[in-house]
This record gives sequence, C-alpha cells and structure tokens, in this order.
Amino acid sequence: MLNSLLAITVLSGMLSLLFFIAAIASFHKKAFMNSTMRLLVALLMLSLAALFGTLLIASKGYRALIHEEVAAVVRIEPQTQKRFAAHFEFPDGRQTSFELTGDQLYVDAYILKWRPIINILGLHTAYELDRVGGRYMDIDEERQKSHMLFNLGTPKTIDLLNLRQKFLFLRWFLDAEYGSATFIGSETPATYEIRISTTGLLMREVQLK
Repeated sequence: MLNSLLAITVLSGMLSLLFFIAAIASFHKKAFMNSTMRLLVALLMLSLAALFGTLLIASKGYRALIHEEVAAVVRIEPQTQKRFAAHFEFPDGRQTSFELTGDQLYVDAYILKWRPIINILGLHTAYELDRVGGRYMDIDEERQKSHMLFNLGTPKTIDLLNLRQKFLFLRWFLDAEYGSATFIGSETPATYEIRISTTGLLMREVQLK
C-alpha cells in the first residue's frame, strides 16, 4: 500500500517539475499559450503529489487489511478481585503491558474502508487498534466504578481520521470509517489472538502447548 502511494507521489512530483520546466521554456520562446497550458498541468501534478503525499503520511500506523489477520496477541493474568494485567504482543514485535480493573478485557479499533477507485491505487481496508481497558459486567458497576483506559495507537503527524473529518472532499475516496470493539472475561489466565476482519474485531483463545 505505502509503496504504491510513494511511487504515485514521486511520479506526480517529477511530472510537475518537468511540465514546470517546459512552461518556462515555452515562455522564453514567447509561446504564451503553450506556457500557460504546461503551467496548469504542472500545478495539477503538484496538487496530486501533495494529495497522495499527505495520504502516504496519514496512512502511517494503519495496517492494510485484505483478509482476517492477527492484530495482537494478549495474555491475561488475573491479580486481585476485578483487577488483572494484560500483556500485549504486536505483529511488529512491540510488547506492552497494562494494569486494568473490571471483569473483562475490552479492546477497540478504528477501521477505514476505501472506495474501489482508491483500491486500484493500492489502498485497501485499513485498521489500527485504538484503546484497551477494563469492562464491568454489572451495569451499575460500569457506571459507578473507575475505568482504566490506555492508548494502543501510535503517534501520527497527520491522521486519516482527522483529515476525513476536516476535508469533506475525502468522502469521494473514503467509503466508510467505523469503530469495532471486542471483550472477553479476565477471571482466568488465558492467551488470546485479537483478530480483525472486514466485519470487525474478535478474540480467539490460543491453546498453548
């Protein structure tokens, strides 16, 4: 995905430069009509380079989703009553742990679905795990007791979700944006794969040998 965007960005930038040079050459020859046309094409290519370059930067942190895949492996370690540790391992090798309260482990994610015209350019459904926390089964406890929530996402200079909310024209490229969540009991030690598909998040227990 990122390689395709990078190639398109570089190509658009190079074409912009070439047409700009051609526009200057035509201007020196006093071919003002040709110069104007080439300058307009150069600006168009520059705009495309800026657009795809922005998408390239904004896509950092999101993983392309083509089929169901493992977003993380989490090991639940119960401690005292309604308190547990969740140890995460991500596909890139990153590991982190959280101390949580509640009866269940809760994880949610952002999912971005692109329109077919953008799929051709290499952007497919993308996702990023967003938050992890504890969840109480009893609704009164959920309302009254303290919650612990932690960020699972990575810091971004530009975020696709923020771009979509700020610039309405992106609706022509981004078909849908939505959240998905899953949760599982935390009362017994267990290891789960957090899997994500085009329908959302789910957890499958891993039978350790």
